[in-house]
Amino acid sequence: MGVFEIILLIFGAVMMLVIVVPVIIAIILWMKDEKQEEHSVLRNYPLLGKMRYIFEKMGPELRQYLFLNNNEGKPFSRNQYEQTVKSGKYLNRMMGFGSERDFSEPGYYIRNAVFPKQRDEMKADNTQKIKTKVYKMDADNLFSRREHREEKEADPFYLRDEDAVVIGPSCKKPFVVKGLIGQSGMSFGALGDHAITALSLGLGRAGGTWMNTGEGGLSPYHLKGNVDIIFQIGPGLFGVRTKEGEFSWEEFKKKSEMKQIKAFEIKLAQGAKTRGGHVDGSKVTEEIAEIRNLKPGESVDSPNRFKEFASYPEMFQFIEKLRDVGGKPVGIKMVVGNTNDLEEMAAYMKETGSGPDFITIDGAEGGTGASFQELADGAGVPLFSGLPFVDELLKKYGVRDEVKLFASGKLLTADKVATALSLGADCVNIARGFMFSVGCIQAQVCHNNRCPVGVATTDPKLQKALIIEEKSYRVCNYVLSLREGLFNLAAAAGIDSPTKFSKKHVVFKNSSGQLADISVKEKMYV
Repeated sequence: MGVFEIILLIFGAVMMLVIVVPVIIAIILWMKDEKQEEHSVLRNYPLLGKMRYIFEKMGPELRQYLFLNNNEGKPFSRNQYEQTVKSGKYLNRMMGFGSERDFSEPGYYIRNAVFPKQRDEMKADNTQKIKTKVYKMDADNLFSRREHREEKEADPFYLRDEDAVVIGPSCKKPFVVKGLIGQSGMSFGALGDHAITALSLGLGRAGGTWMNTGEGGLSPYHLKGNVDIIFQIGPGLFGVRTKEGEFSWEEFKKKSEMKQIKAFEIKLAQGAKTRGGHVDGSKVTEEIAEIRNLKPGESVDSPNRFKEFASYPEMFQFIEKLRDVGGKPVGIKMVVGNTNDLEEMAAYMKETGSGPDFITIDGAEGGTGASFQELADGAGVPLFSGLPFVDELLKKYGVRDEVKLFASGKLLTADKVATALSLGADCVNIARGFMFSVGCIQAQVCHNNRCPVGVATTDPKLQKALIIEEKSYRVCNYVLSLREGLFNLAAAAGIDSPTKFSKKHVVFKNSSGQLADISVKEKMYV
């Protein structure tokens, strides 16, 4: 038999396999699906129904990358995602040709001044440079993309000492920050150790910022970088509880004596879950169980509220004791909902002269690693409605100067941060923007421990995708980029520091094109 005949035989055998094997598989699937009782469409149309399920499974990825335009994606559009990633990777927010924002939609805008501030008039402290690393593009073609990383000394855009935000000035150890942007609560367990470490190192390198532990307690990975920490206490009391689940003043005192911990935050509610948190058992490793004092491998739901208090007087007494024992500022995290409850709180603050050192207002649009759909979509109000309401309410009762307001809820970019500051915030927390900076691709599988890029997972095999050193520089660059953007917007608004943003610097445009002056409009928020 000649070489040609052998090639023909091999080719024929391959073709038979290509044709016969798929036919056999199709027949097996047809026989199996026709007899199953779970899916009606598969009983009537086994093969077509199978294709339908395949495309349905591929749908989110197809929409994200092919079919949605740059502003349509949820919870964040492609533009929002790319701007965050680029600022962390390249320390650059430049864009060409024009904005893709839909200017026909209602929204907030920063009111630019006719005579903006010059760069040398801005009150930014750039005396101490930050050593970081950024990417430079070598080639960006359809089939060839090359870039390299190089060292860079960057401006930190700190606030000057006279503009620094002092949280808890009457405490034994006030918390002083020279930047207005920090990381919102993200627990170790919801995020893996690689992600937490990269965040800690990057935030520490940037300086002037903070890292909120989330309700999962303090892990060794939070301490890897020299970063200020806000220790969050949730209803589950993770990190400050006894083995029986009661609050432990001994454990709390140990945490308060740690130098890196600058403040404590009592978590009453979070935007996407106005209830206790949830961690799937697959994420509760022995290490996480030890940190939280739980059983390894066991799913846990923390209570909907604290057992230690059930009224404002009881909560304020608890806050006072935390402040006395720890000597550090104590705040609360909440979602605006029942406005009568909030008015009762403001009235009680005025009456007693007591209360939290700071209040974190989380919008209903805020994210989480896991929550129920009805809570994420239906409970609480959005940040830009709730924040100005709380700000005005505290002013009404004359207690606004006694408490700092933190804002959180989809504040990925400098313009969103500036709007939040204008609507009453003193500082801003960001969570998902920092997740993007360490590699998150919005796969939206945070709740099942299968994050494909190693961010929201404790699986060691998946976490190997996340290179700590590389991502830590992206975190640093993202913070620096946001702070620079804030100073750019402040200059455009005619003020020399972003700490001076107020309601007179923002305007709301409705769907008809009419402008509402937020600084004079009364009872705009109900």
